[in-house]
Amino acid sequence: MKKMRLFIAAFAVIFFFANNENSFAQIQAPAPSPAATVSQVVGFTKISLDYSSPAVKGRKVFGEMEKYGTPWRAGANAATIIEFSTSVNIGGTNLRPGKYSIFITPNESGDWTFHFNSKGNTVFAYMKDGKIDMDALSKDLAVSVNATPEMLDKTKERLQYYISAEDNKVAKVSMAWENVKVSFMVDTQVDQKMDAFKAAF
Repeated sequence: MKKMRLFIAAFAVIFFFANNENSFAQIQAPAPSPAATVSQVVGFTKISLDYSSPAVKGRKVFGEMEKYGTPWRAGANAATIIEFSTSVNIGGTNLRPGKYSIFITPNESGDWTFHFNSKGNTVFAYMKDGKIDMDALSKDLAVSVNATPEMLDKTKERLQYYISAEDNKVAKVSMAWENVKVSFMVDTQVDQKMDAFKAAF
């Protein structure tokens, strides 16, 4: 009886490994810059951000890894994408609902710049000789806005985005990484949409 149990157990182990051999072969190590998403409803608008979250890992990020004065993809791996469910206004420019890729130009002194790409393209669509070609990027630019960086008290190991509803009309979208936090405002045009709704009736 004991031998029969051992035989059945051994057969079960062999069967398990035989049927899961391909699964084990396909297992990969976790991504060093894991995918992340954040969303917030502000007014009538859902704002969503999809990005990858790289870590500092003891490196000097801004000024060395990400050069000052050079547009950066605002994350890692694929493009950092922001999506608006309704029309919004950023920096005085009206943007239609949809997806936009974000680029950030960090600066050693003065404001940083957020660039919103109307086609949602990845950074690699604009590479030339290993660098972002600003002329190519500018052709698909929806709007650029300047933002004053804030210094953080403690190092932010992983890049993270935050969306604050503020007064539930204007949202504050922030990126924090290493020792810097930088933000831009999104006017979800609540009053204009309310006026349009009233005018329709």
